[in-house]
Amino acid sequence: MVTFMKNIFYNVKKYKFLMSQLIIRDFKVKYKRSVLGVLWSILYPLLMMMVMAIVFSNMFKFSMEGVNYLVYLMTGLIVFNYFSEASNNAMTSVVTNFSLINKVYIPKYIFPISKCLFVGINFLFSLIPLFLIVAFSGNAAEGTKCYLNIYYLLLPFIFLCILMFTAGVGYILSTISVFLRDMFYIWGICVTILNYFTPIFYSITILPESLQSIFKLNPLYLYINSMREIILFSRMPSPLYLLACFASAAVGLLIGLIVFKKKQDKFIYYI
Repeated sequence: MVTFMKNIFYNVKKYKFLMSQLIIRDFKVKYKRSVLGVLWSILYPLLMMMVMAIVFSNMFKFSMEGVNYLVYLMTGLIVFNYFSEASNNAMTSVVTNFSLINKVYIPKYIFPISKCLFVGINFLFSLIPLFLIVAFSGNAAEGTKCYLNIYYLLLPFIFLCILMFTAGVGYILSTISVFLRDMFYIWGICVTILNYFTPIFYSITILPESLQSIFKLNPLYLYINSMREIILFSRMPSPLYLLACFASAAVGLLIGLIVFKKKQDKFIYYI
């Protein structure tokens, strides 16, 4: 296993130019003939947040006393959107690049990770409207004002955990989709279900304690809650909590790589 991991890091370094070209290609294709182009990476999460805030804050009265609901909602939304888009892109990455795989030797695990990194660029752009909302929303008198704090330095670590976990899921999905194309549709249903099992627009405290313990097993809950601790409440997540974030991400990535490694030699017969 150690040799396998060393081989992966070596090939990622060796083929980093190819990875960068794949990311640039995806970036150009996504915004080809788009008037606003990359601005959609900022506008889309902002518009989605506005719609969901109107629906859940007003129509369904989802609100939490002493909490900036806009920031609460936006934090969960951008993390889940990243996971959803990156996992979907990674799932199709091997199948859609069959022409390259058939012609020349390329380490196949480059394709899923390049998709996760590409979507990660949009994720970073989506942080701009989040920080704008943090800066200009909330009321200090009501205790809903959020402030920049030193714990923001932990956010890159949390982003890394999100990337690792999503890449692990992407490796598993890309492996399954080679042999079972129905996975493209099944995963869409799974993401919809996961959306409601992740506390994006509601607080986990509204659930019975028995259900809370189950919901907390969701790694996305760990990452979202860690970000909320820092951004919403200006406090550092406990070291044990941060360790749980890294452990879940590392285990997810390791399982994904193992599954991918065991099946990648058979891809050529099914693509």
